[in-house]
Amino acid sequence: MQVLEREISSSARTPHNPSLGKRLQERIAHEFAPRWAQQWGDKFILHGRSPGAGAVRLDGNDYLNVTGHPEIVQAQISALTRDRESVVQSGVFLLGSHPAHALEKSLASWVGKDDGFLCQSGYTANMGLLQIIADAQTPIYLDSLAHASLWEGAHAARAPAHAFRHNSPEHLARMMKTHGPGVVVVDSVYSTTGAVCRLHEILEVTEQNDSMIVVDESHSLGTHGPQGAGLCAELGVTDRVHFITASLAKAVAGRAGFFTAPASMRYYILISSFPNIFSSSLLPHEIAGLAATVGVLQRSDDARRRLHANTRRLRSTFTDIGYPIHQGTEQIISLEAGTEPAAMILRDELEARDVIGSIFCAPATSRNRAMVRLTLSSALTEAEMSHVEAVAREIAPIVKPWDWPIARRARSAKMDV
Repeated sequence: MQVLEREISSSARTPHNPSLGKRLQERIAHEFAPRWAQQWGDKFILHGRSPGAGAVRLDGNDYLNVTGHPEIVQAQISALTRDRESVVQSGVFLLGSHPAHALEKSLASWVGKDDGFLCQSGYTANMGLLQIIADAQTPIYLDSLAHASLWEGAHAARAPAHAFRHNSPEHLARMMKTHGPGVVVVDSVYSTTGAVCRLHEILEVTEQNDSMIVVDESHSLGTHGPQGAGLCAELGVTDRVHFITASLAKAVAGRAGFFTAPASMRYYILISSFPNIFSSSLLPHEIAGLAATVGVLQRSDDARRRLHANTRRLRSTFTDIGYPIHQGTEQIISLEAGTEPAAMILRDELEARDVIGSIFCAPATSRNRAMVRLTLSSALTEAEMSHVEAVAREIAPIVKPWDWPIARRARSAKMDV
């Protein structure tokens, strides 16, 4: 009885953690604590209020509203009930008959390539690809607004990483003249601005410098191009692009990543790419759901048209009111308030009126370029669109978008021309 009491007492005790290392404590005290207390007001910047039942959600990435599509749901259910003997293992061990390979071929064919590789996320897809196509002797040139996972890929490759000005093929050319041939890395549609890559000009510079290019199509796969095949397909440049990557958590609305590569590279990648080697493969129901989603998206031309119409309308309205959203043109609308407290005030004013966006701040953006990102979808109704427009007008005198740093910079640039 005493032993039992001791066991119960022991299991109910308050957990105790050992002291953190001195350097970690210093980093938290110097890098995080001031933001928490002074910038955020002792609350987490990324968490606002819970959306109400009638809130307009502009904080997700399901651009074409495929979540819950009956064809996708049924494919997942069938896989869960049918496949009771699947082996959970690294994807490098999967044989050619595995459904994952059929999905890889389907995704590759969709974007106009001959082979591809599934990963656990878009982040690991970018890391795993760059890790095996660059090294310490291969410079990587990244657009200054390229996704963080692409920068981590350059780090994983131990490659010299050089940032060129956002969407500036001219600056890229000067950088490559100085540092030599390498790998150019861009997003097709940039996740913090909604800007479209100047891909034709970037490709010309890449080819003139005998280099390779990686295009991250995360925010254009499904939404752009014939049958949603992406921006490269829309611009007719697929055959000039060496590698295409994508998160499958945007328009595809799943939880995975993908990159293309020539079929001749398959076994080199399977024995070299760390995320592919040291991560388990996707589960059968995930593969089935993604495979069904590809088919749904390819047939979603009407949804794509609605998405682009919604984008044109809301961008026009925000611009007319005075919001400085000139950096982008696509379904991502970034309201760059500047400081983190200003972004929190903007977010709170929107949420108080049932419009839900997402705060983006460092490290997702540079310091003092914090923003509320609104992501549009094809599912927005006329009533929801009108509500967003009314809220944007109502809060403008409160948040004063014409006084944001990005607006002042734009006015200054016009005066300098």
